[in-house]
Amino acid sequence: MTTTRRAVLADLPALAPLFDAYRRFYSQPGDVARAEGFLRERLQRDESVVLLAERDGAAVGFTQLYPMFSSVRTARLWILNDLFVAEEARRGGVARALLDAAASFAKDDGARGVMLETSRDNAPARALYRAAGWNEDASQWYSLAFG
Repeated sequence: MTTTRRAVLADLPALAPLFDAYRRFYSQPGDVARAEGFLRERLQRDESVVLLAERDGAAVGFTQLYPMFSSVRTARLWILNDLFVAEEARRGGVARALLDAAASFAKDDGARGVMLETSRDNAPARALYRAAGWNEDASQWYSLAFG
């Protein structure tokens, strides 16, 4: 069973390798120390929210959200900037659990919605977002509105 929770500084040893794998997926050089430093700074400064997915006590995925505000809507929104699931845990509901956790977090935070962007050629992600109730528009932004 997959559980999700908000990550804390003590989670960095488990989280940093996942974040490093995420960066390598996007053709960045591997550097776990850099990944850990980046995450540490975001968490210490309260600049992002990282949700961690665990299965049988092991970290298997994460999502990172950044706050933003809409002047037109006069409301807070969240950007789901990063989502990653370890290869051995894929196709087991982890990504969906993270998406649902992100939506719950944002809604509980009083936000008006969550936004993300993915490339047009990322068919598996696009299918997941649609199945989770996210709306796709021509710019490839997906949004989940709460009101």
